Parts: sequence; structure tokens; C-alpha cells
Amino acid sequence: MTALLTARAAALPGLAGVPLTGAVYRNLVLSPEAPGADRLTVAADLAVQVAGYDDYPVVYPRRIDLARAGDGWQVEHEESTSGPPALWDLGAARSAAGAHCLVLGLADGPTLAALAALGDHAAPAVSELWGTAWPGRLLLELPATEAQFARLLEADPTGWTGMAAVTVAAPGAPWHTPADRVLVNPETYRALSDFGRQVVLTHETTHVATRADTRAWTPLWLSEGAADWTAYRGSGRSPRQIAPELARDVAAGKLPAALPADRDFAAGAEGIAQAYEQSWLACRLIDRRYGPQRLVAFYRAVGAGDGAGEDRERRTDRLLRAELGVGLAEFTRLWLDEVAALGR
Repeated sequence: MTALLTARAAALPGLAGVPLTGAVYRNLVLSPEAPGADRLTVAADLAVQVAGYDDYPVVYPRRIDLARAGDGWQVEHEESTSGPPALWDLGAARSAAGAHCLVLGLADGPTLAALAALGDHAAPAVSELWGTAWPGRLLLELPATEAQFARLLEADPTGWTGMAAVTVAAPGAPWHTPADRVLVNPETYRALSDFGRQVVLTHETTHVATRADTRAWTPLWLSEGAADWTAYRGSGRSPRQIAPELARDVAAGKLPAALPADRDFAAGAEGIAQAYEQSWLACRLIDRRYGPQRLVAFYRAVGAGDGAGEDRERRTDRLLRAELGVGLAEFTRLWLDEVAALGR
């Protein structure tokens, strides 16, 4: 039995095109076997490690159905038992390697190589601002359809329509593992311009690079705003070009009263585009008034220490004063001035 599963792990059909350090089944638990039974079920963890990207094995709980074959057994069926499926559960995975990234995809052709090229541009650009404490490499996953994208997120597909990519943690690995996955929505991604695709990849790369500095108490307006600020920095685009939905709202006399709340970023939320644009504008304000390194320092200060027991708004106010010399109320006023300026 062990020899059978060891041989299967080494030759999983969906993983044939993926560079691996290893793939192995472990923690095997066999169902009770009735005398003379022709079928047997095994619960096991499939531990997979992508070469050069996974510092720890990624673990997928599996159910494996075996059927008797002569004097031995053969695998009849295998499926995931908890958590999202693996990319290769949805089809044979292929790969394209760049200097700073690896793309795993279900769709063959030039898309994988083009995505790798964008990742190769994004990683150094992010390191220039955020430093080199992160590994400086990306693992990108490209399913073939939006429905598959939603399955890999275990989400309702309708809630993710229009979302081009999302950064997800590798399942079954320690929380601090650096090899986060960027999962790309193929249908939304294909509809973007070359510039839009680069913005999306640089945005998600920023999330990967700042994972160690991002905590549950980090406001989403800061984490999403910093990612967009990094992605658009040096693009030469005007604020109205970067924040068109917000500019239209301002022109119509519809102005926000406060920085975006976390709920404003939920997939499918009304006004989600404006929430991202407002957040970009907040981080751009810090950059313009205090410089990019002060924004980076403020971001890291928010994520430092143990903020779980402190009111988030009070913590943000305290750290704004310590890092930038303004409280939350004053910062919000300055930001609202920036928002209003979009209409002038």
C-alpha cells in the first residue's frame, strides 16, 4: 500500500508539468477492510513542495479509493476532503518560469509566459520600495475559467466577477511561510489592458511582500491603498485617471465622510471601486506630504507588536501621530481635501 501511494505521488498526472522538490502522501489512515473486500478507502495528506518557491510543503487532505487488482491494489479515485482543491485537481498543470516568478496554469499557450514577464517586472519594483526582507519571488496560479477561479477560493463565482486577482496563503503551511500564491481570474484578467495587467500584478505582489507586516488589525484602506499606491507609482497617470469612479462621484456632489471601512472591500460590495480609489488617494497623500519611506514606516508600525487588544481606530490615531505628526481626525480632513480636489 505504501509503495503504491509513494509511486503515485511521484507521478501524479496533473503535476507532470510542475517543478517539484517533492510530493508525498503522509498520515495514511485506512478504512476497516472487510475480508475479501474489493475496495478500500484511504485518508491521507498530500504534501507538495514547488521547487524554489515553497519553503514548506503545502498540504492537501485527500480521500483515495482503491480497488483490488490481482494480488495488489490500484487507485480508482482521489478527491480533496477539506479546503480548496489544488489547481491540478481541475486539470493538468503547466508552468512557465521567469527570473522572479513561476506561473502554474491550466491553459497552455503564450498567456503563461506573458504573465511571468509581468511578474518579473513587479517583483523588483516592489522590492525597490518595500525592501528585500521578503523572498522576492512570486508563485502565480492561472486557472482556465472564472468558475475554476471561484472553486480555488471556495467562493460564489458571482461575488468575484470583475476581480482580476487575489493573494491567498498556501493551504496547510505555517502562517509565516513566504511563498504566497497570487490567484489570477482569467476572464477578468484577459479583459484588461497591458497597463491594467501590470497594475494588478504589482498590487498583488505588494501584498505578498508586505505579508509579514500586515495583521488582522491593519485597516484595509491602508493595506489596499498601499498596494495600489505601489502599483501606480511612477506610472505618470493623473489622479482622475487612477480614480475615475471617485472623480465622477465628486463631480456629482457625492463625497465620502470617512476613510473606507473594511466591509467596503468585500467582493461584490457596492462602491468597491471607489473604496480602492479612496484608499490609493490616502496613501498618495502620505507619500506627497511625508515621502514614500514614511508611508512604509507607518505601514510597518501599524502591523508591529500585538494590536489585538487595542481599539483599531485609537491605534491608527496613535501611530499616525507618532509616525506622521497628525492624528486620525486631522489626517481624514487632509484626505477629504484631496478627494474634493478631484472635482476641481
